[in-house]
Amino acid sequence: MSNRAKVFLGLGLYVLIIVGFVVIFGWSRSDNKAFQPQEEFRLDDWVDLGIFSINKAVLYVVLAAIFMCGTMIFIARRMTQRPNKVQTFIEVVYTAMRDNITKGNMDDRMAVRWFPFIASLFLFIWFSNLIGYIPLPTNTHEKINIFGAHIPSFALYAATANLSIPLALALAVWITYNGLGIKEKGPIGYVKSFIPAGVPGPLRPFILVLELASNFMRLISLSVRLFANILAGHLIILFMGGALVIILGIEALGVVTFPMAIALFMFEVGLVATLQAFIFATLTAIYIGGAVAESH
Repeated sequence: MSNRAKVFLGLGLYVLIIVGFVVIFGWSRSDNKAFQPQEEFRLDDWVDLGIFSINKAVLYVVLAAIFMCGTMIFIARRMTQRPNKVQTFIEVVYTAMRDNITKGNMDDRMAVRWFPFIASLFLFIWFSNLIGYIPLPTNTHEKINIFGAHIPSFALYAATANLSIPLALALAVWITYNGLGIKEKGPIGYVKSFIPAGVPGPLRPFILVLELASNFMRLISLSVRLFANILAGHLIILFMGGALVIILGIEALGVVTFPMAIALFMFEVGLVATLQAFIFATLTAIYIGGAVAESH
């Protein structure tokens, strides 16, 4: 049987399953007043300490830091001359961070100095994104009764799906590369470096304003890009995985949406989680390298 025939056969069976499910359970609507899917993203304080209150966003930040440090220390202490699969994978990640991200965007002297900072950003964001796709009992609005104990239901969440975390990381990067540029070139020289060579005198003030605005927009683009991609991924998985069925009140719709949720979940874990960490770290390296470059 050809691949094309197998694809059409699979699609046909899937359609038959949907039709059978609708025939058995119907396509009727029901009102939902008990479960509110959007509550999974509400940040309620578990321990109220004012500005230092503890909620599930704090939990995910701590978990990401623990897993990142624990994993790298564990592997570093067990390095062997003939690496196993885990060590080989980590070495590939290390090489990508060192050569592709860091050395690819700055000279060797700067790369040695700034590699720990850029690698830490990449690993923290990467672990934060990956942990965000592990269901954990963090939804305090919906409880599960297990032998009389009411525990929070399992939900997907990520520290990077909360704008405050990507914004804090972006602020650290923004302050770092601007401070480095001022240190290397002086305040006036750094501001002048924003104007490309060859710009006519009358246009210089206008170009300077645009470049300064562009520099500030980097702060927004770094944070919003990471936050929006991770949050959107979680929302789509949530809605396809069951929330859309509950909101519309059509049980049979789950046969259509749930396979989509599985495919989206695999796509997010396999590509988006790593890609967003790579983009953030790469842009950080570009901004740091560009801040001390001689030309614009």
